[in-house]
Amino acid sequence: MALFRTRTEPATPLDGVDAVFADLDGVVYAGAGAIPYAVDSLNRVKPGRAVGYITNNASRSDASVASHLAELGLDVVPEEVVTSPQAAMQLLGEQVAPGALVMVVGGEGIEVELRKRGYRVTRSADDAPDAVVQGFTPEIGWKDLAEAAFALNAHGGPDAATPGIPWIATNMDWTIPVARGIAPGNGTLVSAVHTAVGRFPLVAGKPETPIFEEASRRFGAQNPLMIGDRLDTDILGANRAGMASAVVLTGIDRAKQLLAADAKSRPDFILADLRGLHEPYPSVERGRNGLVRVRGAKVQLAGNRVEIVAEGDGGLDLLRAACAVIWESGTAIHALDVPTRLYA
Repeated sequence: MALFRTRTEPATPLDGVDAVFADLDGVVYAGAGAIPYAVDSLNRVKPGRAVGYITNNASRSDASVASHLAELGLDVVPEEVVTSPQAAMQLLGEQVAPGALVMVVGGEGIEVELRKRGYRVTRSADDAPDAVVQGFTPEIGWKDLAEAAFALNAHGGPDAATPGIPWIATNMDWTIPVARGIAPGNGTLVSAVHTAVGRFPLVAGKPETPIFEEASRRFGAQNPLMIGDRLDTDILGANRAGMASAVVLTGIDRAKQLLAADAKSRPDFILADLRGLHEPYPSVERGRNGLVRVRGAKVQLAGNRVEIVAEGDGGLDLLRAACAVIWESGTAIHALDVPTRLYA
């Protein structure tokens, strides 16, 4: 991982990258407004390499998302937006052929993609749909979830010998960042249906690989960098897809989650905001007795105690050094004595 590289020459996270894939919520915007420095930083990337926007949010079409991003000041067209409904269409095509009747639980993003590919759309289980595609929209209520359960249980159900019709979820995000804070995401809604039908859906969005595979195909990327704010979706998914990844601390996950990250969810780069894409990324240096230094920050492990030897910048470099110490220790964080200062 780049977090642990020992090269001495200055390098940015963009070195050797042929495409940048950016999550939206918590990376580019929170609610309707842009996150500071995100727009300028991403526009600086584009002249030298492809930029794609990858979102699990299924409530809007790619054109609608691109329009919003353009209003924020980004140089973007709809084809550069990769949505979880688009990835869901790849999974759906393996289950039912175009022309089939598909029940939608979600927003316009799903309907638009279904119609593009020749599927018929319904919102009622009474129409005997051939499949169900479920995604997030703020307007979803109990009646919508119940309708999905009725459709999925029509030929199967929790106690049936055979499963019902195919069920595809655009994503399983448990939370979503909005302007007022953190709100329940599509995972909570899918879980409610799961409780009623006794099975799980196929999942298209992060951290599953279909959405990353769709992005790589579309941009012809061989060495992309995925940027996200969530370890359990953006970073885990990038690692599963064999992509380099950067976590940016402007959304869901912060220092506490990074320090406790398991091996499958650790990023290559830790950035405060997207300006870090264009800045030299510091190397990790190791000294005696388990000492790790990132520029002026020094952290070491003494027994089961994580010790701050030098604060350095007191912020990001200290966090990077602490992550290196904890991640390389092979010990779960709950078994370590970690200074609360590192969680700040």
